[in-house]
Amino acid sequence: TRLQSSSVTLYISEVHLNTVNGASVNRVARVSPGPLHCLKMILQKEGPRSLFRGLGPNLVGVAPSRAIYFAAYSNCKEQLNNIFEPDSTQVHMTSAGVAGFTAITTTNPIWLVKTRLQLDARNRGEKRMSAFECVRKVYQSDGIRGFYRGMSASYAGISETVIHFVIYESIKRKLLESKTATIFQLKLHIYILHIFYITMARITKCFFSAEVVRTRLREEGTKYRSFFQTLSLLVREEGYGSLYRGLTTHLIRQIPNTAIMMSTYEVVVYLLNG
Repeated sequence: TRLQSSSVTLYISEVHLNTVNGASVNRVARVSPGPLHCLKMILQKEGPRSLFRGLGPNLVGVAPSRAIYFAAYSNCKEQLNNIFEPDSTQVHMTSAGVAGFTAITTTNPIWLVKTRLQLDARNRGEKRMSAFECVRKVYQSDGIRGFYRGMSASYAGISETVIHFVIYESIKRKLLESKTATIFQLKLHIYILHIFYITMARITKCFFSAEVVRTRLREEGTKYRSFFQTLSLLVREEGYGSLYRGLTTHLIRQIPNTAIMMSTYEVVVYLLNG
């Protein structure tokens, strides 16, 4: 989150010689730090506890978010199977889109608070903003509407979810058709293939800048107002490389997280169905 924000840019003074009169000219260059440098700065200035900023809203939000998502996906797929060809690509695409839209709309305020807390950089010893203080601050400055900042960027990321479930369902169906494979082998294959897919999907998603734009829109008191305005501003001021901010750390976190989540979901559904 810090790497994707506008506050991470370091300003480094560079000296250039003027060949006409021999005078030196100072120019300020904007340099984006890497993940390790960012981690080092956080540990030095804020301490190890700062690495867990926003954990509370994350824990509060992840359960209802996933529950809403999978419930919406399963129910929509069940209804659409009665209208279109059962388990077709059309059914999976529509169900994934509806599920993503529903989950994003209902839980966006939680993720906004999480992002604000993660961007709240305080030096060691300084009092840190709590989740309740953050909620009060957002409401006082922007009202209810403020809790839905960045939602447009989240909607833009629904395309990744749609592609994800189309591929995922296709892989799962082909593996389940294999009569010789055990349940353990099926889950293991799904896990491995899922890791490969998520890697490609996250790179694609970062290219479309949904993650970076969403973080910028959720920053406090910034110049970013809408998805396309932020996207244009990012490219114009910081170049196309800014669309890949935080990609490495995002993949390190998201690949195992998503693979474990989907594998656990499949195993639990299998056990509950007997």
